[in-house]
Amino acid sequence: MIEIAIDADEEWDSSSGWEALVRSAAEAAVAESAFPQLGSGQRPVELSVRLTGDEEVKALNGQWRGKDKPTNVLSFPMLGENDLRGANLAGPEMLLGDIVLARGVCVAEAADKGISIEDHAKHLIVHGTLHLLGYDHHDDGDADDMEAREARALRRLGVANPYEVAA
Repeated sequence: MIEIAIDADEEWDSSSGWEALVRSAAEAAVAESAFPQLGSGQRPVELSVRLTGDEEVKALNGQWRGKDKPTNVLSFPMLGENDLRGANLAGPEMLLGDIVLARGVCVAEAADKGISIEDHAKHLIVHGTLHLLGYDHHDDGDADDMEAREARALRRLGVANPYEVAA
């Protein structure tokens, strides 16, 4: 069972149904991961999502990644692979980690791609959730696996594969 805690700044329009969007995207990512039991097990798993502005993300990106610029999504995992593998065992709530999205960057990227901010946010939540589950894209093999999982998760949500090149 996944519990989602969302904290959204004013600039993220609260009428857009962000809670349902975040939940569906996180659940789709978990379902396409090596740990699908996180979504259906009895042990609660919490995911925290912060929807904020570019300045806050820029500060976090500088502090944690040494990059002095905002980015679209940051992920801060709190569990290791052994923790994730034991998620189906009885125990206290597991804190999967935190995801932070920057509104301005997300809006600009969505406009560049010609898609809605909601569809782009779904992609970024899927991407961020997979990072929390131990996936990465630093080398080609890992990137291919992560992108394939993202594409399958997004298909579950009715969102086009962002990695396909338009013909």
